[in-house]
Amino acid sequence: MSVFDDVSAFLEAQLDVFLQQNPQLALQVLEDQLREQEAETRRLILKLQQQEEQLQGDILAIAEDIRLWHQRIAKADAAGRQDLVTPAREREAALLRQGNQRWGQLQSTQENRQQSEALLQKTLSKRQELAQKIAAAKATQTPTPPPSGWQNAERYRRTPDSFDVVDSQFREWELEDELQQMRKDLGI
Repeated sequence: MSVFDDVSAFLEAQLDVFLQQNPQLALQVLEDQLREQEAETRRLILKLQQQEEQLQGDILAIAEDIRLWHQRIAKADAAGRQDLVTPAREREAALLRQGNQRWGQLQSTQENRQQSEALLQKTLSKRQELAQKIAAAKATQTPTPPPSGWQNAERYRRTPDSFDVVDSQFREWELEDELQQMRKDLGI
């Protein structure tokens, strides 16, 4: 494990602790994730609708081609042109297979769109529930005290005789000692 991995693991652990101590921020992170999921789902639905329209257009065009070749087969058969009937039937059969393939793609796309729309509704519902939880958390929110190192810094700032040279030297030494300890804890 490298120093970067150690620092990364330490920072992730600190973030987890911070989010546990500040549940309203954890809720905000969840809300942001749901908002992104909603946007992605909306983009997917739009893409699937466009695919549906394209497939429907393809199916209509293939159906028109099948109708044309069916008429040609009947015309060639009535005229006794068996040399044209056989290749025309093959062409019609190929168009039917192509139409069936597009129809299957259309049904699959429609199912995917319906599933995406259901996911969107779930996401919207979860966002609404989360918004209520965030509002409740804000209503009951109590200010959290700053980390212990910050309390010491605040105490130093509030001391009226901070111009004392010895006091100043001790504060610098104590701050340097805290920094060294933090570096040691981080493995830097």
